Order: sequence, then structure tokens, then C-alpha cells
Amino acid sequence: MPLLGISRARSVAFLFKRFRVQCFPVNSTSHSGHCQRSERHFIPTTFNSFEVKFTKVLLLASLLGQSLGVPSFSLASSSVKMPRRDDPNPFDEENVNPFSNAAAPPAKSRLSPLSSEPFGFGRNHDATVDIPLDTTNDSKKKKELAAWEAELKRKEQEIKRREEALSRAGVPTNDKNWPPFFPIIHHDIANEIPAHAQRLQYVAFASWLGIVLCLSYNVLAVTVAWIKGEGVKIWFLAIIYALLGYPLSYVLWYRPLYRGVRTDSALNFGWFFMWYLVHIGFCIVAAIAPPIVFHGKSFTGILSAVDLFSSSVLLGIFYLVGFGLFCLEVLLSLWVIQVVT
Repeated sequence: MPLLGISRARSVAFLFKRFRVQCFPVNSTSHSGHCQRSERHFIPTTFNSFEVKFTKVLLLASLLGQSLGVPSFSLASSSVKMPRRDDPNPFDEENVNPFSNAAAPPAKSRLSPLSSEPFGFGRNHDATVDIPLDTTNDSKKKKELAAWEAELKRKEQEIKRREEALSRAGVPTNDKNWPPFFPIIHHDIANEIPAHAQRLQYVAFASWLGIVLCLSYNVLAVTVAWIKGEGVKIWFLAIIYALLGYPLSYVLWYRPLYRGVRTDSALNFGWFFMWYLVHIGFCIVAAIAPPIVFHGKSFTGILSAVDLFSSSVLLGIFYLVGFGLFCLEVLLSLWVIQVVT
């Protein structure tokens, strides 16, 4: 087998040498050429130098494979196809005129045509979408609010019904009606207090107006004393007495008496007795005006009046009138508490 391979190699080499070709140009102006065989036969070919070298490599590989026992490999059966002169160029662009056949039917497209309808939720660009975060809590809160609203409406209707019933029965409501020029409290003795207790209530009302008058006059007299040089501290104290005395006397003892007489309530009567005694004690201290706070000149009492007569007769007269007002208030208050008991 090796000997056969060697003989084949020698014969192929001989044939290759025999049909060796040489390529040279015919003249200097032509770019083409022709090939002649070096000995007897003329074999035209289109091989160039690279193709010749490549052919040699293929032949040598075939001989080597045959010598090693590999199946025969021939150039003609090879899958390698050499390019020819008349082969078409795959990179040439076709002369295709896109306007040559205008009547050609368009290619079918797999894409569906776009819809002319607007996009968005509900076919509306301006539509808003509410995304609830917690629907269970929201529904629970809505139920609670609805129940609360229904309860308020029910109470409002109940109050209106009672007011209408009272108005039909001739019972006046608690509208503010006093004082008439600037109503701030409800006061109607003639319609709300029983007939046998109306006199007592009028006297008690006079007692409350009396303490308001006494405190107001006390501020006036102390203001005159301040102007005469007695100091500003006693004036501030008189202002404090008046600002606290007006509302506290009404809330602590006059309104409980008014409600007690109107509804015959023992609790209101007890509240009235306790604070009315305090009221009587305050009026007694103011009428005496002992020298315990700024020599007692913040009250228009008898001791302050006697002290001021020595320095100013006008101030003494002012304080003496105040002393008389507080004395009348004490006497009136004693009569009221005596009648109530």
C-alpha cells in the first residue's frame, strides 16, 4: 500500500510538471492575457496565481491522504467551486424601477389598521379614575357618618317639635330678651314665674341690679380718688371688683333663684342660699371698708369716707354716697333671704 501511494505521488508530480502553465500579458495596453503550456499541448485556462497555488495545495492534500489510507479526494468531486468569468455577481444591484409597474397590487400586510376611536378609560381622555386605598375602612366610615347625620337630623326635628308644642301651649322659649337694647340673658318674670312668687322674684331682681349699681358707682368714686392723687392701684382693684361682680352675681345666686322659683327645684334653692350669703358678706365688707387693702380706699365704705373728709370734702361725699348704696343693698338682700326661707 505504501508503495502504491508513492508511485501515485510520483505520477501526479510528473503530470503537474508536464501541464504547468505560465501566464503573461500579450501587450502593455491590454488588461487581458492568455496562457500557453510550456511544452507540446496548449491548454487555455483562467487560473491566476492564487488559484494555481490553491490547486497545488489541494493536490498535495489528496496525495497525502491517499498515502495515509484516507479515501480518495479529487478536485472534481470537491465541494469547493471556483468562480468563473461568466458567473453572476451576487453584489450587483438589480435595475429595478419602482415606478415601472404602478398598477401592481399592494402587498398584503398582517398589521390591522389603527382604530380612529380615542384611547383611554371609557373612551374619554379627561376621565379620572379613583383608586380606593382601603375600601373596607371607607365604607365603614361612610356608614358611621350617615348614621351620625341621621341622628343629628332626628334630634333637630325633635327640638323643633318641642318648640312648636311649647309655642302652641303658650309657654315662651328661652330666647335672650334682656336688656332690650342689647339682649344677653333670658328674663321674663311675668310669663314664667308663678303669680304668688313674682313679687319675691322682682325684689331679688332689684337686689341683683343693686349690686351692679353699687359696683359701678364704686368704680366712679375710686376713679375720682385716683385723679385726686390717691394712686392707681385702688382704681385697678375697683375695676376687678366690677368685672367679676357683674357676671358672678347673676350666675351664682340670681339665676339659681329664678330657676328654683320657676321649676320649684330644691337644688337650685340650695345653691342660691349658699352664694347669697356670700353676697351679703361682700356687701357688708364693702360698706365698712376696713383698712386691710390699700387702706380700704378701693371700696366706698364709711371708714374710707371719714379718712378722705380730712383731705378732700368732695372725695368724702363721693365715698359717703357709695356707703349708703352698699347699706341699701345689704338691707334688700336680708329681706330677700328672709322671704325665701
